[in-house]
Amino acid sequence: MANTQFEPLEAFQPSGGYKLMPFRFQRWPDGRAFLTNNAGEHLILTPDQFSQFVGGSLPPSSPPYMDLLARQMLRDSSGSWGEDVLASKWFTKKSFLDGFTKLHIFVTTLRCNQSCPYCQVSRQGEAADRGAFDMSPEVLDRSIRFMLAAPTDRVTMEFQGGEPLVRFDLLQEAVSRAKALNANIGKQIDFVLCTNLSILEDKHLDWCRDEGVIISTSLDGPQYLHDKNRPFGNGKPTHEAVTRNIRRAQEALGKHSVSALMTTTRASLKYPKEIVDEYLRMDMGSLFVRELNPYGFAIKSAGALAYSSDEFFAFYKQVLDYIIQINRDGRTFSESFASMVLTKALTPWTIGFVDLQSPAGAGFGVCVYNYEGDVYVSDEARMLAESGDPTFRLGSVLEDSYDDIFFGETMQTLAASACSESLPGCSDCAYQPFCGADPVRNYRTQGDPFGIRPAPGSFCRRNKQVIEHLMRLVDGADDDLRRILWAWVNRDDVQRLKLPD
Repeated sequence: MANTQFEPLEAFQPSGGYKLMPFRFQRWPDGRAFLTNNAGEHLILTPDQFSQFVGGSLPPSSPPYMDLLARQMLRDSSGSWGEDVLASKWFTKKSFLDGFTKLHIFVTTLRCNQSCPYCQVSRQGEAADRGAFDMSPEVLDRSIRFMLAAPTDRVTMEFQGGEPLVRFDLLQEAVSRAKALNANIGKQIDFVLCTNLSILEDKHLDWCRDEGVIISTSLDGPQYLHDKNRPFGNGKPTHEAVTRNIRRAQEALGKHSVSALMTTTRASLKYPKEIVDEYLRMDMGSLFVRELNPYGFAIKSAGALAYSSDEFFAFYKQVLDYIIQINRDGRTFSESFASMVLTKALTPWTIGFVDLQSPAGAGFGVCVYNYEGDVYVSDEARMLAESGDPTFRLGSVLEDSYDDIFFGETMQTLAASACSESLPGCSDCAYQPFCGADPVRNYRTQGDPFGIRPAPGSFCRRNKQVIEHLMRLVDGADDDLRRILWAWVNRDDVQRLKLPD
């Protein structure tokens, strides 16, 4: 074979007095270029500025030159803003990897008293055999020991189901056992109870308060929407019970200890303002506009519940515009997904939300201990297994060691498709630093953990639409909107936050 001649690296650098550092860009409809690098630094250049920049003719005296230098998108002979600074920023952005898996989800029972048509869980009726669908003491003990073996000084122990309060005794035993085993280890354990709140009793609230357990629940909107999405198992409405018990939990535990999620169905698309108003009525501090997930019962109901990425994005914009107006009128209320994206884009810091992480949160940031002892890289992976596909099963706490589970073949395979920096369609995307990877969803929807981007209805398409919209909002923000967005990032009061002159 003939010798292949390669051009030297210098051939790909501008001929001017500076050199390009790695960056990505996206042309916006007005012709401007939105640039980012791996650390999430970003900048917008006019068409002429961008042409000069990549051509090596951008004058050092021009306004964007120092911005590009400070954001490590070019380097020059000054040597003051080079690779070491970029590496330090990137290290900070990836600090969520320090300590490995921090969120540990315990599925203590599959039994549930509701029959939500979009539920991604393969639930069982409340009267089902507890021996067949509830976590045994042995599995509970082994799972807690795995959690405490994680190489981090802080873990979150989250209880899911089914409906965990169906087996309140198991919750009590779990927290008591975790604290006892941790006595000589010294980790900080945060406890989260994911519950539909429909069967809440005073004893549950007393226990949560005494043990430091916070509550996460579901509220899909006003009565007519919530009851359509989340009925009891017998078909009766749940909204009145849930909202009453949210109030009780807020009074007993404090508003900061009670949060809620909404799931967007086709029926939700008609009520963007009404959903926000319901959260305001319940004195919640934020709303997380969450799309429908393609797992469990949601697959069977997709025809009646699903929508396109474009329909979801149109709904999201309506919600966001209304929330922004609420803040302009003086009340602090945020949209959680926007807050997390803005934190990644506007600050040096990382976030804990596993869906916006690369490497993917699945396995690296979260794991699930199922009621029968099997361990999965995420709750979505567990749903695949419940549907007959155990591709992302890591092992069993009853049969495998910690190393076998978290460093075995499944995790090695997952890692290959978990880094968006190296995935086709992600590696050159300008919004990659603010997004994440989701190999489990790619596998479920496209049959391949690497996925194709941006396929219709994909995680990628949804995120790209929302992130670009948020970046364009930041770019065009007036002083009032800038104050609002920074209040969301800082979790501050929009009335109190003052921006620098």
